[in-house]
Amino acid sequence: MISGHVLGLGCDLCDVARVRGVWERQGERFLEFTFTAGERAYCLGMRDPAPFLAARFAAKEAVAKAFGTGIGAELGWKSIEVYHGERGEPLVRLDAQGLALLAARGATGVMLTLSHTDTTALAVAALVKQA
Repeated sequence: MISGHVLGLGCDLCDVARVRGVWERQGERFLEFTFTAGERAYCLGMRDPAPFLAARFAAKEAVAKAFGTGIGAELGWKSIEVYHGERGEPLVRLDAQGLALLAARGATGVMLTLSHTDTTALAVAALVKQA
């Protein structure tokens, strides 16, 4: 488990219907632009993928807010990947761009928690530096 001093905190709330609507309108284009192959495989394997997609969308926004950048030139949608640890806990994997930003912020890891219902997804992320 990652622990330490919190250097940045981000939170995002996402409407499942909004994500479902974008997905219905844009289809695979939206999925490929926003989510990694691993995220797509996990979410699309669920009975109703939309709440799981919304939770990952919120997670990406929360992580970007913790970095203080938002999604854009410094950190892209697929710079952040949500996957599961041995106990099923949500974990964050960063690409090279994300790892460089993590080092620039003086952090050593990202902590993440997710929650969702049929209508709403929530994510909270923290940049941490191990003590």
